[in-house]
Amino acid sequence: MSGWTDALAVEVAGLSYGVRLTDEVDAARPTIVMLHGFSGSSLDWTDTAAALRSEGFTCVGIDFPGHGLTGIPAEPRRFTMPETSRDLATLVTTLGIAHAHWMGYSMGGRVALYMGITEPVRVASLILESTSPGIAEESARKERRARDEALAAEIGPRGIPWFVNYWESLPIFASQHRLPEEVLSAQRAGRLRNSVAGLAGSLRGLGQGEQEYFGDRLGAIRCPTLLVAGALDLKYAAVVRQMAASIPDAEVVVVPDAGHNVHLEKPEAFHRVVLDRLHRLEAGSGAKASLPA
Repeated sequence: MSGWTDALAVEVAGLSYGVRLTDEVDAARPTIVMLHGFSGSSLDWTDTAAALRSEGFTCVGIDFPGHGLTGIPAEPRRFTMPETSRDLATLVTTLGIAHAHWMGYSMGGRVALYMGITEPVRVASLILESTSPGIAEESARKERRARDEALAAEIGPRGIPWFVNYWESLPIFASQHRLPEEVLSAQRAGRLRNSVAGLAGSLRGLGQGEQEYFGDRLGAIRCPTLLVAGALDLKYAAVVRQMAASIPDAEVVVVPDAGHNVHLEKPEAFHRVVLDRLHRLEAGSGAKASLPA
């Protein structure tokens, strides 16, 4: 079964958001809102959307401001976490989605987490892949803001191809170097479609240095939460375990032989974990998932 079957432009307060759907939204079918990572788009979820659709779920992929099919805000504040989340709340209401499972990877996971904290009535469950609650120490956040600002300023004169080379060389993505060339080429092509203004605005508005630290608010999350990380991504494998200790109804799965982008590196294992979780939730079961083989 194919993944996305339709692409829409939905205007929210003057900004056109790109949205992809597997099927028409139907209250009789459970819906999953899917949020991508930095420099990606909803196309990154294509295979996952196909896997979930084949099991009876409707998937809705949303491109963040400055990414994919979504426009670039005229006002820098529209990139920020509160403004982006406010836009998402309006957008899903426009689409007729009252209650959904929210899935996010990396940056998208942080936004989904914020939705779980600030818009709990909209969130049936959270599926957070390689997600952190932000940076606890103010001095470390200030340092991260400075690094993000320096990178944002450098993308303009150096260009998108330079940025993509730099981004792909980061140690956090080292485990992806063994992936098939066609997988890496498709990911690179998507990153190359980004714009300078879009990436720079997102770094300045949605970067971890700019984001409020959510660690002391995790206890307020009342929906079931699945936290997924790759075993080769030692930092985030530790982070998700720490987060789970503070979230009342949390489950952790660390996928063997996967790095930061689990759904790209080990898609079958990721899909098994997510589908197991979703089927149990839809059936009203609280049983825990087993680690994938």
